[in-house]
Order: sequence, then C-alpha cells, then structure tokens
Amino acid sequence: MGEAELIFTALAELSTRQIAESMNAKGMKENKIAGKTGGGIAKKARIELENTTGKKVVTADNYLPLAPNTKKLEDR
Repeated sequence: MGEAELIFTALAELSTRQIAESMNAKGMKENKIAGKTGGGIAKKARIELENTTGKKVVTADNYLPLAPNTKKLEDR
C-alpha cells in the first residue's frame, strides 16, 4: 500500500465518520449508508487523480516490510 493509497483510505474513513456524525447514525443500516457515501467520496477523488496523472493509486505493494520470522502454512 503506497502513500497515496493510505491517504485515500484515511479520506474515506474521515468522510464516513463525519457523515455518520452529521446524520446521527445509529445502527447498522444508517452506518452502512454513511460508509457507502464516505467511500464514494474517496473513490471519486482517487479516480480523478488517476485520470489526471495517468498512474494507478492502488498497488500490490505492502506498506510495511514482512517480519523476519514469518511462519507460513504448509500445503495440505
């Protein structure tokens, strides 16, 4: 996850929280609406940046390095 991807994730979270607070969301239904709306705001901004720069925001990169002693599951 690159720097831009982290920023757009933070934008989605902030937008969602502020929308939920402004509509006094209570329960799953109302918070789901706030989540969809907040995520949509970040999606529009991401798409606009990608169209302007010609570069993708979402990457397969991991922001944190792997731990040195990572155990992997064995194939069964």
